[in-house]
Amino acid sequence: MKRGESLAKNTLILSLGTIIPKITSFITLPIITLYLTKNEIGFNELIMMFSILMLPVATLQIQTAAFRFLIDVRDDEEEIKKIISSIIAFTFITSLIALVVVFLCLYKEDIYLRFLICLYYLADIFANTLRQICRGLGKNGEYSKSIIVSSFSTLVFIIALVFILSWGLIGVVASSFLSSFIAFIYLFFKIKLYRFLSMSFFNKEILKKMLSYTIPLIPNSISGWLMRLADRLVVTVFMGVSANAVYSLACKIPNLIDNLQNTFVLAWQENASIVSKDSDAGEYYTRVFHMLFNLITGSLGLLIAISPVLFKLLIKGDYEEAYFQMPILFMAMFFLSLSTFLGGIYLAFKKTKSIGLTTTVAAVINLVFDISLIRYLGLYAASISTMLAYIFLFLFRIIDIQKIIRIRVKISHMIPIIIILLIECGIFYLDKIYLDTVYLKLVNCLIAVALFLGTNWEFIRMLLRWWFKNAKGE
Repeated sequence: MKRGESLAKNTLILSLGTIIPKITSFITLPIITLYLTKNEIGFNELIMMFSILMLPVATLQIQTAAFRFLIDVRDDEEEIKKIISSIIAFTFITSLIALVVVFLCLYKEDIYLRFLICLYYLADIFANTLRQICRGLGKNGEYSKSIIVSSFSTLVFIIALVFILSWGLIGVVASSFLSSFIAFIYLFFKIKLYRFLSMSFFNKEILKKMLSYTIPLIPNSISGWLMRLADRLVVTVFMGVSANAVYSLACKIPNLIDNLQNTFVLAWQENASIVSKDSDAGEYYTRVFHMLFNLITGSLGLLIAISPVLFKLLIKGDYEEAYFQMPILFMAMFFLSLSTFLGGIYLAFKKTKSIGLTTTVAAVINLVFDISLIRYLGLYAASISTMLAYIFLFLFRIIDIQKIIRIRVKISHMIPIIIILLIECGIFYLDKIYLDTVYLKLVNCLIAVALFLGTNWEFIRMLLRWWFKNAKGE
């Protein structure tokens, strides 16, 4: 299969694991905003954010090595057993230690809530570890299916525990635990993980090699986590938990772009790693970079255009202040998407130290601007500091990555498109503040459709060719 077709196929498969969770998340969002207080929503957002931290801290990012190292030994079953057995044993021990610390740190909370939070973190760690093993083995379909299973489980449990039984925050956390646990069980038996597990295959040398690869990624994960959490922590400290709930909801719709690019990047990381040794890797990376740029800008334009309607449908209660943060956060997610793509090239060449360095500097920038501006700009300080940090992250990486491989950037193509996005954001504000009319919404929609089709026509044709080719059984 050609490289482009392989990338398109994996993107489509992995997209199911991104789109379905967002759909179920939007279905449950009105339930959560109606049945939880602002303080409970703010606390739940912190629980979810700390779950992102638990994975790299509790596992030293070993699950990332599962993906990258298994790619190179897919035809060697003995090496597969050594890698998987070593990862699972290491993850089990370190996770238990980390969760004991978490349980003790939450001493002020209700014991049932503490217990559920720790169970959720444990199930989430192992579900995500098995997903990376699936990716390393080339089982992208099972990766996506496990996320779909988890998403539908969450939907069912939220309806049962929060909507019907009115368990509130306890119900939300219990739903998160049960859905992650079910996903873990699904993968355990679906990929027959027990075939690869044996203490006799535990290998210290392989574990050391994997840790030397993953440990530099820990600052990257923590810094990325801090960039997401710093805003919420600063807002909570200076403005209260209720303000954190408002800001968290402001991020919901813009984060769709982050999820869209995550789908592409998951497929891209595998593709980039395989291609890294080819003589024309630089030219290929350049083509894919501009394809991603077009895909993200086109999708972002559409999302900006329909966001006023989405906001009214999905956000219930007094959260109008969140609306005005969204255009800034849209642009922040745009630059994050481009930065994450470049991070995939770092991974392909195993330059994990560069990933950690760039993300750490961006996190520091985010925190400094956050604290400096919060007293003067309120919630705008959080969204603006995030945008500035991601702009820096992109500029730093696109310059730094030239030391590894040449990526040609078509500035004359990129700047006019970014200006169009800014015009859309301006209409977004103008419509809400002055007119709130269907005509401006229609103008934004027309601009968005023209932008998407104009920038992504070649990518659409490639997907259609792949689709019809497979439909005919060629």
